Amino acid sequence: MHPDDPSAQKLTKGDPATGPADSASTERTSGRHRVPELPRRGRTLLASMPMRIALATGVSCCLGLATYAGTRVEVTDRSEPSAEAVAERAALADERASRSLERTAPTTPVSPTPTASPTPTPTAIPKKAPKKPAKPRRPRPVAGLTQAQMDNAKIIVDVGRKLDVPKQGLIIAVATAMQESNLYNYASGVLPESQNYPHQAIGWDHDSVGLFQQRPSSGWGTVRELMRPAFAAEAFYLALLKVPGWQDMALTYAAQSVQISGFPDAYAQHEQRATTVVNALT
Repeated sequence: MHPDDPSAQKLTKGDPATGPADSASTERTSGRHRVPELPRRGRTLLASMPMRIALATGVSCCLGLATYAGTRVEVTDRSEPSAEAVAERAALADERASRSLERTAPTTPVSPTPTASPTPTPTAIPKKAPKKPAKPRRPRPVAGLTQAQMDNAKIIVDVGRKLDVPKQGLIIAVATAMQESNLYNYASGVLPESQNYPHQAIGWDHDSVGLFQQRPSSGWGTVRELMRPAFAAEAFYLALLKVPGWQDMALTYAAQSVQISGFPDAYAQHEQRATTVVNALT
């Protein structure tokens, strides 16, 4: 608008709100700088109360939006971390608690280990002595025999079974011992040495000893050997097995073929009792 315009001059002259200083200059000084002033109409609008309220409300809304946006960005940054942050956290977690099978002991203990008191030395438990093997059960006597006679008969039968001698040979051997020694282990009064070994009776028939009254002088064995019932029985069986056809002979002839006794018919009387004993032991 040109300053020579009559309408402008008229409006300026009739405005009571403006002072002489305002018409002289549209600018006012503030310190050393000049601040441009608003036109009169703008100042009038700003001076009104509704306009001030509206302006303050607008400024508050702008500030609120800015604050909300900043807060939203911050929340978004917290809930959705960047890839670099995720990698850093993963590395830190691996350092704190590894799931690997290879583990190393911590350099410092988590808690101090209490000093263990010395363990008392246990008292040595004495070892139990090994149990002795049970003695074989003694056979029950039969056919009027004593326990000692039955024990000797069992030795004769056991030796014959180990040599696979038939049952008839077992009966011949038991009957022969019944006739020669009555199933007792005899020592000899003629051989004092025989009495140094276990025996159950003493005889005087030359140098005959043992269950079968075998003579050391005839080559049956030494005195010590013949005083052992098992040795004496084995010597009898070995001699019987050498007799040709002994299994077909009568008991008395088979026994006499081995013993060469002065009473060859005496063995037959013991056949029945010998059979009973062998049956009880086999």
